Amino acid sequence: MNILITGAAGMLGRKLAQRLVRTGELGGRTIQRLTLVDVVTPEAPAGFAGETHARAADISDPSQAPRLIANRPDMVFHLAAIVSGEAEMDFDKGYRINLDGTRFLFKAIRAEAAKAPYRPRVVFTSSIAVFGAPFPEKIDDEFFTTPLTSYGTQKAIGELLLADYSRRGIFDGIGLRLPTICIRPGKPNKAASGFFSNILREPLAGQEAVLPVSEDVRHWHASPRAAVEFFMRAATMDLTQLGARRNLTLPGYSATVGEQIAALTRVAGAKAAALIRREPDAKIEAIVAGWPRNFDARRAVALGFRAESSFDEIIRAHIDDELGGRL
Repeated sequence: MNILITGAAGMLGRKLAQRLVRTGELGGRTIQRLTLVDVVTPEAPAGFAGETHARAADISDPSQAPRLIANRPDMVFHLAAIVSGEAEMDFDKGYRINLDGTRFLFKAIRAEAAKAPYRPRVVFTSSIAVFGAPFPEKIDDEFFTTPLTSYGTQKAIGELLLADYSRRGIFDGIGLRLPTICIRPGKPNKAASGFFSNILREPLAGQEAVLPVSEDVRHWHASPRAAVEFFMRAATMDLTQLGARRNLTLPGYSATVGEQIAALTRVAGAKAAALIRREPDAKIEAIVAGWPRNFDARRAVALGFRAESSFDEIIRAHIDDELGGRL
């Protein structure tokens, strides 16, 4: 099997590549070639028996996608994007990367298929940002996509493109509306949602963190570990079960910031929670006010997707995966 991962230098791209290398197969097929692409050259995971090709490429450059598709990957994990806060601050960059980059990739698959039969599977990372207020108590699978941010709009357009290209048989696509991934390892990024991870990750490492919103803010979360398993499930499941509705809202855990902090206190103690400093930020508060808070993701659950059932689980997953199981 030949696999392409865009956005492979990002946190989820790295974890997905490591997972694929660790198992060495996908859906019962041996992975023979792994192509990792990002704006910076991704680090290739060690221990892979097949071919690894890691390269830097800007997917918003229309010349790049045909080169990535020329070797006809069987599986395309399209993770490349700029995050919500950056897409909101830089309108042109957000549309260039999140929309044009996706469109160029899809067009390149179509152009390659015109040469000789070719129909890869495409796993597209969308977001719950495709939904906009006002919200019901729980957003179900019938709720409209009415985004209130540029990032959400770019992802919603990508979902429509994915569904249309799949309907036409150009590729076999599935779009995953990821919850906010928490706790993200590493350093803070420009995502408006970054504080959800910061207020846990930094205190767990004995460092101070800033909370820019009130503790009653509620949001939908899943761990990086769960996200990688989402990708694996999407890559191997029978997509005929989706019908024409190719985009799924994935399961997660709904919690307020206060409930996050309470879970941190239970798992790591009051000393860790005391490292959170409250500094309200009107811009972040305004962005977060337009985000969804809770979901009824029964369609995805019925299709075999799973996430954590408590925030304690999410914190413990971070401790196990990033801190060697110890505080």
